[in-house]
Amino acid sequence: MLRMLRKHQLRPGVLLLLVWLCHFLQDQKVQAGNCWLQQGRNGRCQVLYMPGMSREECCRSGRLGTSWSEEDVPNSTLFRWMIFNGGAPNCILCKETCDNVDCGPGKRCKMSKRSRPRCVCAPDCSNVTWKGPVCGSDGKTYKDECALLKAKCKSHPDLDIQYQGKCKKTCRDVLCPGSSTCVVDQTNNAYCVTCNRICPEVTSPEQYLCGNDGIIYASACHLRRATCLQGRSIGVAYEGKCVKAKSCNDIHCSAGKKCLWDARMNRGRCSVCGEPCPESRSDESVCASDNSTYPSECSMKQAACAMGVLLEVKYSGSCNCK
Repeated sequence: MLRMLRKHQLRPGVLLLLVWLCHFLQDQKVQAGNCWLQQGRNGRCQVLYMPGMSREECCRSGRLGTSWSEEDVPNSTLFRWMIFNGGAPNCILCKETCDNVDCGPGKRCKMSKRSRPRCVCAPDCSNVTWKGPVCGSDGKTYKDECALLKAKCKSHPDLDIQYQGKCKKTCRDVLCPGSSTCVVDQTNNAYCVTCNRICPEVTSPEQYLCGNDGIIYASACHLRRATCLQGRSIGVAYEGKCVKAKSCNDIHCSAGKKCLWDARMNRGRCSVCGEPCPESRSDESVCASDNSTYPSECSMKQAACAMGVLLEVKYSGSCNCK
């Protein structure tokens, strides 16, 4: 190259241009690196987004967690880093402060103890007027609406308020919002639901259901509508029309279910059996319809399946306490 330059005796201006071009190309090569979607706690880059990107291109989105590394290495090295080293080294966060970070609704940017920006749940509770407990759509009581909004932000995006006050076992004193109606489900928990007054016309006899009340319903929609209008859960005894059964031998249950006989109503009901029970807590005991105390509702159902008889919860706690 130098021999060629001497041979042609380039002018000083052209030579300066070539030197500048070499530096420019070298800078461009240094700037090319790998763009990553996040940086792990170990400070290494994780989840490769795209190789061969400059830091400017990589960080243009402004997404919190996006990182960049300047090493232009082969795929085998990247693979080794990810599998054995917990990510790529020399990782540079695109965002090193909370400036211009948009975390979205209900969240705000906060610097962590490791001096890194992160989005944390911080819902706007300034418009919350009810300061007391609320019952969530997950059947759990939250100390206030703000606590529910924080839980919704963290891990339950579909969580909503059902009604004001603690979750109840009865519809008494439950004020449902709007046109929703209070219904007690099969576990004796009160829920606010919107009643579907119109059900589509039944087109197949396979849609028929036998309710726990011994009434035939044309479809699941018709059973839900009856549940809503009555304000209590009816539940499905088994699929198909109700039959005049003398015992569980006359009732066919779908796969995974077993017939349990209700001696009081002289009816059978198909129930799911075989599910394992977690370790019971001291406050989970129930008094069942056979006047026996069980460690939990789940253990009561296990006993019912073993005996082939229907057991229901009379009330929470020991039978000896009332």
